[in-house]
Amino acid sequence: MGLDVGEKRVGIAVSDPMGWTAQGVEVIRRDRSDWLDRLGELIDQYEVGSLVVGLPRNMDGSIGKKGETCKELSRELENRFQLPVELWDERLSTVAVERTLIDADMSRRKRKKVVDQMAASWILQGYLDARGRNRNA
Repeated sequence: MGLDVGEKRVGIAVSDPMGWTAQGVEVIRRDRSDWLDRLGELIDQYEVGSLVVGLPRNMDGSIGKKGETCKELSRELENRFQLPVELWDERLSTVAVERTLIDADMSRRKRKKVVDQMAASWILQGYLDARGRNRNA
């Protein structure tokens, strides 16, 4: 399962059983007190074996405040769900998704509803692709 963690929302994506493709499934609002419960329901529903959390880095590769927050959340997720959690560089994922949606002529209101979910897919797909390359090397 891939997570695009924002201040207000978390985009969720899952892979197919073979681990080849990522699909967005939902956006959870982080301002809800039960957002981790909902994440747990999705983990159970999709029989998730590990989590991939997008790690926002600065363009020079350093990790800023948002990145440190994601690292902290990753440790919390690992403890709560007893699953391995990997951090994955998400630089420009939201920008790339926004550009794709704009090119598809999607309205700003519709983009806002799907951008986090698609960014989670982008993050998870990058992870799956890299893992597949390493397996075949």
